[in-house]
Amino acid sequence: MTDRTATAEGGPLASDHGKTVIADQVVAKIAGIAAREVEGIHELGGAAGRAVGALRERIPGSRSNYGQGVSVEVGERQAAVDLDVVAEYGIAIADLAAGVRRNVVDAVERMTGLEVTEVNIAVHDVHLDDPDAEPEGEPRVE
Repeated sequence: MTDRTATAEGGPLASDHGKTVIADQVVAKIAGIAAREVEGIHELGGAAGRAVGALRERIPGSRSNYGQGVSVEVGERQAAVDLDVVAEYGIAIADLAAGVRRNVVDAVERMTGLEVTEVNIAVHDVHLDDPDAEPEGEPRVE
């Protein structure tokens, strides 16, 4: 990930006294946290990323990777965000995506001063949370 000047001359992150640089990973972490705050998001990341994340969390002293499932492009004044998500079963995916976009745009723009041009969401799975599910009955064939 690279560091870039988050805005050009005269913008909120540059002045006569210097400029502020925001790393891509900072924007990814902000977007990841904002996406996870939306009810209906089970977790972020594709299957491989979630598997690696599950292994990482088992290591004592390891930290959560809030940027998992998030990729960003940061320019001088703008940012674009791509999210890989797992939705909870029963949630309207269109409404979930709209809520995630709204929360991510608000958080990134408020915290960084960057204009978010797009938030692309790929739903990779639906999580079924049924603790009362019984094991399958008798097999139909022997």
